[in-house]
Amino acid sequence: MGTSGYIVTGVLPQLSGELSVSLSTVGLLTTSFAVAYAIGSPLLAVALGGWRRHRLIVAALLVAAVGNALAAIAPHFGVLLAARIVTAMGAAVFTPAATAVAAELSGPERRARAAAWVFGGLVTATIVGVPAGSLLVGPLGYRGVFWLVAGICALAAAAVAVAVPEVAAPPRVTLRRRVEVASDPRVLVVLGITLAASLGVFTVYTYVAPLLADTVGAHGTGLSLLLFGYGIGGAIGNVVGGVAADRYGYRLPLLVAVSGSVISLSLLSVVHSTALVAVLLFTWGVSSWAFNPPVQRRLIELSPSAVSLLLALNASALYLGIGLSGVVGGAVLDHVGIGAVALTGAGLCLVAVVVQVLTGRHSAAQPSGITV
Repeated sequence: MGTSGYIVTGVLPQLSGELSVSLSTVGLLTTSFAVAYAIGSPLLAVALGGWRRHRLIVAALLVAAVGNALAAIAPHFGVLLAARIVTAMGAAVFTPAATAVAAELSGPERRARAAAWVFGGLVTATIVGVPAGSLLVGPLGYRGVFWLVAGICALAAAAVAVAVPEVAAPPRVTLRRRVEVASDPRVLVVLGITLAASLGVFTVYTYVAPLLADTVGAHGTGLSLLLFGYGIGGAIGNVVGGVAADRYGYRLPLLVAVSGSVISLSLLSVVHSTALVAVLLFTWGVSSWAFNPPVQRRLIELSPSAVSLLLALNASALYLGIGLSGVVGGAVLDHVGIGAVALTGAGLCLVAVVVQVLTGRHSAAQPSGITV
């Protein structure tokens, strides 16, 4: 599912060339996926709230498989854009459901780590999926890459059907009730941090291929290796973030993680050594993927009884940031240049740091009135 969402990053230059559209226009494929996810997640959660979780996860994976297959046969950019929206509908259902199931199957003291394992699949997409896509687009073409991802989604659906135990469906929650839950000030702060941090990270990640081509001349295998380093850092950060959140609470791990992205992205904008860029991509990977487990821990603390609802809202904020990143990064690329993209991402992450610092003194964990 993660590869479905991020694969455009690895094949961005090829899509631009073969479809005869600009890089910023191709970036809209990431935007359409993420915005459709952000809007679809709460709406589909209401519509499908009565489904058994097991069936829901399998169906979501199959929808993603269909979306990727449609992308593989799309005759022009418009159909490809629609295919990305179909794929996003599968992801919008899958991620909150899978995270809630993992939390339900784990004890309270391991919930952040359980959520981190689910999001570890998204990290694996940056380790394997995106670099593999940029490497395989040469021999397979971008259509072959989309076919490959469609097949993986279908295999994942079969694996879930066989191996994942059933978990009872949560109580149905109306869209109006979801809006009420989201209006809690503490929830809004957490969602704001998620939005700012994801917008900052993915403003850069969406255009990382042209950025690395400009700064260190990375293409082909060299680009894949650099992206692989980012993914390895992400895998480590995801695990460390989950363990740290369970051990120290959410505040300090979250502050360290987002501050790390500010520093890494600021330096990435001025460094032109391949070795140093590799180090920065690794550290950026650690920090950019370490921030989500503490956020999820905070939401679980706010209301364990509304965990599925709050995780769905957080996922919407995450993907809204990803969606807006294509627009923000594209505007910077078109009007300022590729060199300003990393600094823009650093500035947006800094906003998340400032929000946390200003609100942290009033946000100590305490029982919430949020119920469902």
